Amino acid sequence: MATVKHESRWYPLEPGESVLDGLLRQGVAVPHACRAGACQSCLMRATAGDVPEAARVGLKDTLRAQGYFLACLCRPSADTALEVSGADALRVPARIASLDLLSQSVLRVRLSTDTPLDYRAGQYVSLLRADGLARSYSLASLPREGLLELHVRLVAGGEMSGWLAREARVGDAVAVQGPAGSCFYVDGRPEQSLILAGAGTGLAPLYGIARDALEAGHQGPIWLFHGARTPEGLYLTRELRELAEQHAGFHYRPSVLTGGSRDVAEGALDAVIRAECPRPVGFRAWLCGDADLVLSLRKKLFLSGLALKDLHADVFLPSTPRA
Repeated sequence: MATVKHESRWYPLEPGESVLDGLLRQGVAVPHACRAGACQSCLMRATAGDVPEAARVGLKDTLRAQGYFLACLCRPSADTALEVSGADALRVPARIASLDLLSQSVLRVRLSTDTPLDYRAGQYVSLLRADGLARSYSLASLPREGLLELHVRLVAGGEMSGWLAREARVGDAVAVQGPAGSCFYVDGRPEQSLILAGAGTGLAPLYGIARDALEAGHQGPIWLFHGARTPEGLYLTRELRELAEQHAGFHYRPSVLTGGSRDVAEGALDAVIRAECPRPVGFRAWLCGDADLVLSLRKKLFLSGLALKDLHADVFLPSTPRA
């Protein structure tokens, strides 16, 4: 039987059980969100014992070298004795700087950090409440802006979104961990055409990436496609239209499944993209949002001629409730 030592106490793991599930089952509070190895909220550090290589997939080399691993993916072999600690050293203290609604279902949260966070627009961070509740959100802000900007989808029964919408106040202390993710603009090919596509709060990283590319002097056309079910699901429309007026090469295309208008296309997001960019050979693309949508768009863009090496995807996975 594998065992895990956390804060001076040993805990047994059931056969095939992850470190995260085993600790949660026995009442140990461990920050976590997706339980799929994507958000990195459950990072822990091994101080003794062997960690399976699968528990380090996707981590930066610097984190791996320090013994960090993903607790949700760590399933020690039988008879392993693993000693672990939390990831407090990776967390940056922060405070809520502002809270305002961008739409009926999206809350903009701006955070000020005690020390500057080194990140690229479009990456994501884990937001941690004082009691350890963690959720991951993409960064819509640019580093030069000082504040971190998150777009939080308001979910019925959502622990973090409900707290932010109803109870949190400006000045409340939180923490951020990260950044992580590879969805960000890299210069070097200024003439290349870019596609940025997503639905819902998938707009957050795309908004950051688009502005980052424009500020870097990108010269090729940039197409930003944002989809929603109805017009009420769209947001930042004024800001994006102003951006399009200021930059001839930037094209903003909002779309909805129902309720389209002269300024908003009606139809599936992939059809709207295909109408504007029918053969995206040589393009680069960033796709963000719900897993089904992102995987579908990725496949269709590849079949349309976009190379896999130029397809960057950030899948938003649902968070699991705390035990």
